[in-house]
Amino acid sequence: MTSGTRKFPAGFGRLWTAQTVSSLGDGVSHAALPLLALTLTREPMALAAVTAAGTLPWLLFGVLGGALVDRWDRRRTMWVVDAARAVLLVIPAAAAALDLLSIPLLAAVAFVLGLGGLFFDTAATAYLPDLLGRDPALLERANSRLRGAQTAMSGFAGPPVGSALLAVGRAVPLLTDAVSFMLSALLVRTLPAMPRPVPEGRESLLRQARAGASYVFRDRLLLGLALRPAVGNIAFLAVETVLALFAHDRLGIDTYGFGLLLTAEATGGLLGAGIASSLGRRLGTGTALTCTAAVEGLAVLGLAAATNPYVAGAALTVCGAGMGATMVLAPSLRQAIVPARLMGRVASTSRMLAMCAAPVGAFLGGWLATTYDIRTPLYAAAVLLLAMTAVTATMTSNRRVEAALRAAAPAGGPDHPAHPDHPAHPDHPAHPDHPAHPDHSAHQAHPDHPDHPDHQALKDPVQEGATDAV
Repeated sequence: MTSGTRKFPAGFGRLWTAQTVSSLGDGVSHAALPLLALTLTREPMALAAVTAAGTLPWLLFGVLGGALVDRWDRRRTMWVVDAARAVLLVIPAAAAALDLLSIPLLAAVAFVLGLGGLFFDTAATAYLPDLLGRDPALLERANSRLRGAQTAMSGFAGPPVGSALLAVGRAVPLLTDAVSFMLSALLVRTLPAMPRPVPEGRESLLRQARAGASYVFRDRLLLGLALRPAVGNIAFLAVETVLALFAHDRLGIDTYGFGLLLTAEATGGLLGAGIASSLGRRLGTGTALTCTAAVEGLAVLGLAAATNPYVAGAALTVCGAGMGATMVLAPSLRQAIVPARLMGRVASTSRMLAMCAAPVGAFLGGWLATTYDIRTPLYAAAVLLLAMTAVTATMTSNRRVEAALRAAAPAGGPDHPAHPDHPAHPDHPAHPDHPAHPDHSAHQAHPDHPDHPDHQALKDPVQEGATDAV
């Protein structure tokens, strides 16, 4: 049976349901948290601190987290982390009910949730290729459905619900997210167990982590796929940091309207995820990724120039479409060309670059808004996105993508691509400029939440496109 007609295994339905439930809770908190912070302060730098805190775990523990995931049972990692995050959310919920919320507390909660997201998203990214037998076409279909569900719940349904629940009580959105984490944990626990990655001798954790990072940086295709969300997160976090303030002060949008504004972006994300496979087939994955990057930059430029909610909503819809397509195409390609034994480290290295860039974007947005004007971060973000499009266009070209997929075609299993010089040890990846395989990204096999996402896999504090621009 071809991958185009092959059915998903039964476990995928449970994984999809877990993401759907979890992402609804994420959408609730995604709208509620900045609004909660806004009730405590209107200082842009303080708001930026809360936004940035959720990304710091990737800066501190990103590559090491991937190395640990490559040692651990990935299904168990997912459900234990989600259960722990459900329990942790009780703390800020209680503080909100007792009127004890503060910016430092919100920042601390964001940090702990981000640490859980690091392990959950990396494990989920590495688990999916094993569940689907590393079939490239099946992976693309699966990521399209997962991304679509995540976008619908976290961006379309969740934000208006979060804004409405916040009006009922400040603790209610946080408790709703906690329930979603617990339900996700229960569902993930029923997924089929997969073989653990084969241990790599007695190597230290640090050496294994370094091998995974080296694998990404020595391959131009993987590096190009990693740079897009990294630069994208600087841009998108600069926008996100001031978006609530921009919507309120310049567009005249109230609390409920802000939730609807986020829904516009989610609507575009659903469209983008739905057409991603078709776009990739028509243009080629490399060209499609370049086009979506350009669309994102132009859409943010339109948002910066918006003078009313309707233009802003249209711009966010277009931007969301570009992000939605990107977060299907890029992770699917990565999962199709990365070996199983390196999947956790490659995924976490890519996500670490993206997430480490996010605090830069958050503080850049706060600084530009404070020093210049509330629109300045939006214009700066558009310039960054368009510059990134030009830089990465050749790194993720159709030629490089096709060469990587050919070299990764199984010649005895997904971990043994056809290239005769494929290294036996992850610390010694083949040279990316080998004449027979110009990209030598051959030795890989695809992973967010989006970036997911991202959410970035099932839940991600910062969406990968604004996010893991996966």
